[in-house]
Amino acid sequence: MPDNIRLLSPRLANQIAAGEVVERPASVIKELLENSLDAGATRLEVDLDAGGVKRIMVRDNGKGIEQEDLHLALARHATSKIHALEDLEAVATLGFRGEALASISSVARLTLTSSRDETGKGWMVTAEGREMETQLAPAAHPRGTTVEVRDLFFNTPARRKFLRTEKTEFNRVDETIKRLALSRFDVSISLRHNGKGVHNLRGGTSRAEKERRVAQLCGPAFMQNALHIDIERSGLRLWGWVAEPAFSRSQADLQFFYVNGRAIRDRVVSHAVRRAFADVLYHGRHPAFVLYLELDPASVDVNVHPTKHEVRFRDSRLVHDFLFGSLHRALADVRPGHKDESEAPAPQASGIAAGEFAGQERMALAQAPTPAASGSFAAPAFGERSSPARIQQQMQGYGELHTPYGGGVAEAPVQSPAGTPAWNVSVDDTDSEAPPLGFAVAQLHGIYILSQNAHGMVVVDMHAAHERIVYEKMKAAFAAGGIQAQPLLVPVSLAVSEREADCFEEREEVFTSLGFVLQRGGPETLLVRQVPVMLHGAPVEQLVRDVLSDLLAEGSSDRIGDKINEILSTMACHGSVRANRKLSIPEMNALLRDMERTERSGQCNHGRPTWTQVKLADMDKWFMRGQ
Repeated sequence: MPDNIRLLSPRLANQIAAGEVVERPASVIKELLENSLDAGATRLEVDLDAGGVKRIMVRDNGKGIEQEDLHLALARHATSKIHALEDLEAVATLGFRGEALASISSVARLTLTSSRDETGKGWMVTAEGREMETQLAPAAHPRGTTVEVRDLFFNTPARRKFLRTEKTEFNRVDETIKRLALSRFDVSISLRHNGKGVHNLRGGTSRAEKERRVAQLCGPAFMQNALHIDIERSGLRLWGWVAEPAFSRSQADLQFFYVNGRAIRDRVVSHAVRRAFADVLYHGRHPAFVLYLELDPASVDVNVHPTKHEVRFRDSRLVHDFLFGSLHRALADVRPGHKDESEAPAPQASGIAAGEFAGQERMALAQAPTPAASGSFAAPAFGERSSPARIQQQMQGYGELHTPYGGGVAEAPVQSPAGTPAWNVSVDDTDSEAPPLGFAVAQLHGIYILSQNAHGMVVVDMHAAHERIVYEKMKAAFAAGGIQAQPLLVPVSLAVSEREADCFEEREEVFTSLGFVLQRGGPETLLVRQVPVMLHGAPVEQLVRDVLSDLLAEGSSDRIGDKINEILSTMACHGSVRANRKLSIPEMNALLRDMERTERSGQCNHGRPTWTQVKLADMDKWFMRGQ
């Protein structure tokens, strides 16, 4: 094996670079379309044969390329987008590395035709991946640029063997175009495959036009269950659409996140989103969203990887907290009545069969005492709307369903934000029209509350709903009262690495704020002297190790807070009304009113839905009324 140092040939250097930039036809499409957008194009046409392996054609109406620049367009490290280090530190274009066209032309037969004016006269440059020689010739072409790529990897058969079937490669291309189409609503995009039209997306800038495109690409069900958000703070803006928790997915296949118009994958973003959905998603489910983060280009480094899928934020903690806070608040506000239609999606909208929820074993709880006042309330006739005075009678009966909170949490009934007991109902809420969840008419099998509202019938899982109500009250009470801690009679000695011990000393305030008191007992020893009361009996040693691991890897940790919430959730589950608990009509109405006021009341603590709306029109169809 020779050991002398040599310069690589331009062809070999480009093919090595192509290994990072050009993986498959979808990679080629991405690079070409990004160039077109950087050129100011408002219309993009993509035409493929054989999934893009045989032929790719991209045409745009951008500003075009000057004749004298065409030979440089296919040269490596030649670009019009940056000229100095200062430009690289605040990149505002999608492309900037000057590698894409050179890499593509080294592994395929490439033809680039462009014109800068409306005369119809342009120039064409070709390269065939051999010695990287280019040929220039005049050609007829309207204003804009057309790039045609044929026989991808024709000269690198080893790479060609790794390509998948035509259908798989086309699906990758379709996904790439979908991501790009969601980044630029103002650009019209068409796609043809093997001579057949696939997409014809019209550009638009109004919110209605944007939502029409999102519905086209993500499905109408996504838009029907999506919340529109637009939040700006501290120089950051987050806008877009996030699906309600009930519209979850079995795979993370409907997640689109953009930073300054660039589709990215980032651990900071993923963690913030995951935290925001922490206790509203069913186990193993994934949220769906189309979100856009806008910030100063100088605050984000896009020069991390040749594919430009990854970024690095200069203040990742600020970005994380902003994303988490914005999404957490938006999801907290999802409660009955937040939409004009006052309609919750049925459980099967999330991709989970309704039977999965019905089949969940309900926790066997101690029988709660029947409120003495319950028997004094006469139920209205079936279908009769309860009056405000009747609903107001609930304060005593339903109040006794809220059992005292143990474990260091407030013993008195938790006050609502308005300062009134949580079970009180304002007469104004029932003054003229039925509230979002309507008025209770019956209890079904001791499990479900049937209610009538303006749109038809509402079915509520009373245990799941009450579980969320109690959980949110306990979290609020716990936050207001602070974390109560207790000293250990015998400190727990924890053997750690020296690096972990150093990390503790640097981030001791993280543990202190959560009720832990630790002390370094040696180069590789930590002593746990105090733990939160809520974590009494929990595996404290493993929890401390996991927190240290998170701090070293991520710079932050949510494990202790998650563990506390897990305990509160369990307590809330045990403290909620169980199945077969008979409720009076006023008690049921009180539960409905509490749901309307409680954050995240659409899901229980485990992510299962708590209620669903059955429209009157749908019931009419059941019985063929009006047909």
